[in-house]
Amino acid sequence: MSGPVGRPDEAGGPADSSPAEPGPSRSRTPTEPGTVPAAPVSAEDPLVTARRLEFTALLDRFRSTAVLVPLGAGPSPDAERGLLTTDLNGIRFILAFSDQQALARYAQARGEFHREWAYRTVLGARLLDVAVPAAGVPCGVALDCADGPGGVIFPPVKGIVPDEAAVDAGTAGTYE
Repeated sequence: MSGPVGRPDEAGGPADSSPAEPGPSRSRTPTEPGTVPAAPVSAEDPLVTARRLEFTALLDRFRSTAVLVPLGAGPSPDAERGLLTTDLNGIRFILAFSDQQALARYAQARGEFHREWAYRTVLGARLLDVAVPAAGVPCGVALDCADGPGGVIFPPVKGIVPDEAAVDAGTAGTYE
């Protein structure tokens, strides 16, 4: 193919419609009228590589760091209380906080700043490797969720959670 991937060839005709050879995907995603579809991103794209390395370093730090996990409501004061979670689009997220100030910002955002918040200190790796699979439903971890762009989502995908708990367990590739 003589033109860029996903674009018409230099003669102005349609993109090469011959069977795809191994390499980048030729599929296009639908776009709104008047917009130009973005070119597919190559696995060798330096920006993608840099972001992947940055996320991997963040994941490694999270896994080796103890975080605060608030306890949800239990049936009685003596009963074992579960970890505080929230559901978003069919995925459960365990709420975790990097420190007491981050937990306080969350409590403030909920309008529950003055109540007592019981929590456990849990190693990030234990959340991802033990608590997520134990949830029994697609589950990830939301770190510092009241901090807007400063928060981080660890979704239930391969390379982040054990394969048996990953929603993409039947697909190729990981985030590692």
